[in-house]
Amino acid sequence: MKQSNRSILLGAAFLMATSAIGPGFLTQTTYFTETLLASFGFVILVSIIIDIGAQLNIWRIIAVSERRTQDIANMILPGLGYFVALLIVIGGLAFNIGNIAGAGLGSNVLLGISPEIGALLSGIIAIGIFLLREANRAMDRFTQVLGFIMIALTVYVMFSASPPVGEAAVKTFVPDKIDFIAIVTLVGGTVGGYITFSGGHRLLDAGVKGVDNLPEVTKSSVSAIGIASIMRIFLFLATLGVVSQGFSLDPSNPPASVFQLAAGDIGYKIFGVIMWAAAITSVIGAAYTSVSFIRTFNPKLEKYHKWLIVAFISVSTLVFVSIGKPVSVLILAGALNGLILPISLGVMLIAAYNRKIVGDYKHPLWLTVFGGVIVIAMSYMGIITMIDQLPQLFQ
Repeated sequence: MKQSNRSILLGAAFLMATSAIGPGFLTQTTYFTETLLASFGFVILVSIIIDIGAQLNIWRIIAVSERRTQDIANMILPGLGYFVALLIVIGGLAFNIGNIAGAGLGSNVLLGISPEIGALLSGIIAIGIFLLREANRAMDRFTQVLGFIMIALTVYVMFSASPPVGEAAVKTFVPDKIDFIAIVTLVGGTVGGYITFSGGHRLLDAGVKGVDNLPEVTKSSVSAIGIASIMRIFLFLATLGVVSQGFSLDPSNPPASVFQLAAGDIGYKIFGVIMWAAAITSVIGAAYTSVSFIRTFNPKLEKYHKWLIVAFISVSTLVFVSIGKPVSVLILAGALNGLILPISLGVMLIAAYNRKIVGDYKHPLWLTVFGGVIVIAMSYMGIITMIDQLPQLFQ
């Protein structure tokens, strides 16, 4: 494999993984670890299996069809691609406000500046990356470097927390209880919304497509889940080590509690680095992927897509800076995000058997069955979430 191809595959994997590892990822992992203790290992294991099944299906069909998701959807049913794109952009924009907020919080911990100023500076940095001549290469490198930093620092805190690794290993396969809500939350936070498409669309932009490239696409898609899962496992163990010693986490900021209780003031600063890195890489992933869903609809959108990305980040930043926290639309967007995966994955499974889209390609039956089970399970949970959360929006 050429060095340039290897770099692209790694870049796509890290773009997807760091898009998943955002402020919500950190909070979910620490919250559920405190709730389920060592049995949360089982939730992580099941979610990894589901994540791989969803991602393998989606990335393979994007590569074989040599088209972006919205264009595939429009070929199956005219207008469906616009609907999927609308869901992605609404969810991506709303959650990007949360990502910007996380970047502001990380800056506050690190530098002592206000979250609003930190968010503004972080937004400028993200915009600057997309304005570079080699923007895609800079994005790849930036997410890789920060991804490695996040994992390395989390490993340090994990060892400081002295977790009961043996107990965690046993309960991963024989849990005390099974929490399906936690599984769905983790799946949604890893491959829900725009996240799973970030790497697939990145490979397409880089020319890594077609049946001949399927082995590389498969390897990159699994690597992406692996990177995000490694971070999840280390954070789980760090949190388990802290709560096993009898400490209680601050409900207003569980991840910060973990790092501070495990490694003192240094740990708190490490949290600042990880929070900022997790947030800004998610900002970049959300902006890049959300715009990739609309840029094919018109030649002018394609021509000026870089400026659409800049506008996307600018709006997210200005909303947070002016309001101070994500608005209530995040509630509805969260529910919509839960529905994006089954809709988009369902579209991909249908496309896998449409000769106009995939030609003579034969999609593995086991992947189809695996994907179908995920569509049914995530559809059910997404609808339940919508029913539960919609009334809150109008209170």
